[in-house]
Amino acid sequence: MYTPSLRTTILILFLVLTVPVFVGAFFYSYLTSSRIVRSDTIERIGLYQADVDDSIETLFREVVSKAESAAIAGMVQSGFYADLRAIDYLASVTRGTPGVLSAYIGLEADGGFLQARRMQADHRVQDRDLPDGTVFARRWIQPDEAGVPIETYVFENAARKDLGQSTMPTGYDPRQRLWYRVTRDGQDVTISDPDVFAALGLVGFTVAAPFYWGDRLGGIAAIDLTLDSLSAYLARQKISPGSLSFILDRRGNVLANSGQAQIEPDVSGALRLPHVTEWEEAVVGVAYSQRPRLGQDGEPFVVQHAGQEYLASLKPIAAAQGKAWQAFVIAPMADFNTEIVRNNREMLIIGLAATILQIFVIWVLAQRIARPLETLVRNVEQIRDLSPDPLPPLPRVRIREIKLLSRAVETLDTAIKSFASFVPVGLVRQLVQSDQKLEIGGSSRFLTVFFSDIEGFSELSENLPSRELLLRVSDYLSIVTGAVNQEAGTIDKFIGDGVMAFWGAPNLLEDHARRACLTALRVQLEVKKLGMALSERGMQPLQVRIGIHSDAVLVGNIGSQERMSYTVLGDGVNVASRLEAINKTYGTNICISHAVYKEAGETLCTRPIGDVTIKGRRGSVTVYELLGAFGMGAELEPDDKTLRLAELSRDAHQHRVTGDIEGAVRLYRAILAEFPQDSVALAVLEQLADG
Repeated sequence: MYTPSLRTTILILFLVLTVPVFVGAFFYSYLTSSRIVRSDTIERIGLYQADVDDSIETLFREVVSKAESAAIAGMVQSGFYADLRAIDYLASVTRGTPGVLSAYIGLEADGGFLQARRMQADHRVQDRDLPDGTVFARRWIQPDEAGVPIETYVFENAARKDLGQSTMPTGYDPRQRLWYRVTRDGQDVTISDPDVFAALGLVGFTVAAPFYWGDRLGGIAAIDLTLDSLSAYLARQKISPGSLSFILDRRGNVLANSGQAQIEPDVSGALRLPHVTEWEEAVVGVAYSQRPRLGQDGEPFVVQHAGQEYLASLKPIAAAQGKAWQAFVIAPMADFNTEIVRNNREMLIIGLAATILQIFVIWVLAQRIARPLETLVRNVEQIRDLSPDPLPPLPRVRIREIKLLSRAVETLDTAIKSFASFVPVGLVRQLVQSDQKLEIGGSSRFLTVFFSDIEGFSELSENLPSRELLLRVSDYLSIVTGAVNQEAGTIDKFIGDGVMAFWGAPNLLEDHARRACLTALRVQLEVKKLGMALSERGMQPLQVRIGIHSDAVLVGNIGSQERMSYTVLGDGVNVASRLEAINKTYGTNICISHAVYKEAGETLCTRPIGDVTIKGRRGSVTVYELLGAFGMGAELEPDDKTLRLAELSRDAHQHRVTGDIEGAVRLYRAILAEFPQDSVALAVLEQLADG
């Protein structure tokens, strides 16, 4: 279970007492103001949407009106469009009305045609490129003296300066065009369906009106608008940054949009208008699907989408001459809630700043109280982990109880470190970190026992002064202790110049045999380095013998209630001790038993010595010499000569085991031939000679 710290507890109490009050006041104010603003926002958006709808209506009325005016001009003056100067009037209509691509007249009598239209740089006229700078053109078609229709273009730049003209015969007859025939048959103002203008490759529609001379049709006045121009117009009329406006046909197909997404013909030249439900912004389709069906045209309605509120309206465009086109507008409420959102944000920021300031003050005060206690907790944890580092100093504090507690912790540290100097560190750590009491008793456990001893210690003690002897032994014991601790072993006891250690208790270790062997190799390595340093000073180096055995032994607290020792007992301890002594017989440094070899042999470089009878045991023990370890660093890795010696020894031992004594003798002599100083081969040959 998680237990909060003192400073955390103080902060939690503060937050529990103050934050709910702040949050409640904030949300009450927010909800109250939001209700007031929401109704006002709906009303404001509705007014804005009505303005957009009216502006779209006005645009269509203006275009229809211009087409009707052009028709009336031809009706009032029957010869008005027989004069090419009438193109100036058409040019004023084209230039003066937003979105108009061209204005033109088709005459019924002779198929004459007058037009003023905007141009684009990539257009071609009569298979020719436009003069540089062309933005406008005047065009007319009149028959020559032979009755052949002649088409003439006059090109202008933005300053209305003539840039040249192009003339050639043409087969174009306005009376055969769809816009002419539909308007002539309808005898009234018409608006065509959107289509691709063949001459320009643009998508648009035509508004056309007929004019008569008495009962006779004089011609048709027409105006072209592109859908892109309508989209640009809608973009200029946006009611808010996030709003979207559309002109839709009666099926809901998009004719124009405020996002100015272009509507283009496909590769075959056919036109397919996208449906509004296919629009990229999903809210568009959602709003259209929720539109009122009956009796509410133009009335705003609320749409919920992705956690936001939108206001939408769908209103028919009355001036679209029966096309059933509609203006569709969607606006996010958030665009009109800027002021209330800003006020709420400012109130939230001020409240949070005040809360943070209070938290900071409370934190500082709690820290002054909690920091010394936290330091004491860390000190106790360091004592529990038996860290050799000194305890960190306590922050300056004037609280009497904390000072007394600090002195008690320092006393505890001294006592625990003193205790760990006489008892295995692993046992002390286990006792400190658990609730177990120190009791007499033990259990059987399979582990690895380690014995080491200084060769010729009696002679060394006779020849060295007491202080020098003490320093020499202390250096050796420090090496062994450090190596044992490095491999998580437990020092059992120091027996004069000998050290007894074990692996696998009190903490379980799966690889206890391997760890004991690595410890032995590191001890020999460090003793060798120490010997080199002693030799340089003219002193006799140390020689250390080590025996290692794995077995089931009794491990636990042995002794009395007044004094006890954590140690291991059993035959396995005796075997390990005897293996240490066997080194003297074979001139080796590290002897391990077959049990150790079984546990860790694949990671070690060893060579078999032979079966040795242990005093006090009926059977013999197969003994190996430990020569190195694989994959544990260059210092412990066996070299080629060592690997060669191990291989030859295994072959010789195999012959000995199978009873081929002659073969064994021959192979051991081969070892001496290659390694003349090999003490193991000498000792084994002597044993074989004795029979």
